[in-house]
Amino acid sequence: MTIKNFGARVESVWEGLRPMTKKMLVGAMQSNAEKSPAPVQKFSYDTHADWELSRLLSALDEQSGTPDVAGNLEKSNEIKQLAETCADVLRSKTESAEVFIQLMNRALKKADYNMIDKLGDILAARFSVGEIAEIVRQTKVPHICAIAFETLAMKPVKSIMSLLEDPIYAEIARTTLEQQAYDFEIEEAQRILEEFDWDDFDED
Repeated sequence: MTIKNFGARVESVWEGLRPMTKKMLVGAMQSNAEKSPAPVQKFSYDTHADWELSRLLSALDEQSGTPDVAGNLEKSNEIKQLAETCADVLRSKTESAEVFIQLMNRALKKADYNMIDKLGDILAARFSVGEIAEIVRQTKVPHICAIAFETLAMKPVKSIMSLLEDPIYAEIARTTLEQQAYDFEIEEAQRILEEFDWDDFDED
C-alpha cells in the first residue's frame, strides 16, 4: 500500500498523523489481514487520535468516490481497506458526538443496518449523556436523532436533569423527560415535569 497513490488530500492528512497513530493503524491493518484481534489496546488513544482518524476517514471516503479510484480496482480496494480500518478503530474507541455522526452517516449511506444496530449499542454503552445530547444538537438526520433520543430516554432521570442546567441542552432534556414520563411512565420524570419551573425555562 502506497499512500501517495491515494491522492493529494489523503497523502497530506496521512503525513500529518503522529507516529503513534500511524503505528496504531498499521497494527490494526496487519491484525485484520491475519484475522486476529486488533492490537489497538497496545497503543494510547486520546482525543487527538480521534480527530486524526476522523480526518483521515473523511479524506479516504471522499477519494474513494472519485473516477480515478473507481476505475482502478486495486487502488479502490486498498483505500477501502484503510478506510474500514480507521472506522473499526474509531468504533472501538471514540466517545465523540462528531465521530459518531460520521460513522452513522457512513452506515446509513451503505444501508448497513447491522452496523447501525452496533453503533446504537456503542452509543448506549460508552457515550456520556452530554455527548449523546450533542449528537441530537448537531445532526439533522432524523434516524440519527431518533437513535440518540431513544438512548437518552434509557438513561437515569437524574442524569437527564443535569442537562437542564445547560441552556444548549435544556430543550433536549425536556423532550427526553417527556418521553420517559409519557412513553415509559417513569414517575420520577413525571414529577420533574410537574414541579420544574417551566415558565422561567421558556423565557430563557
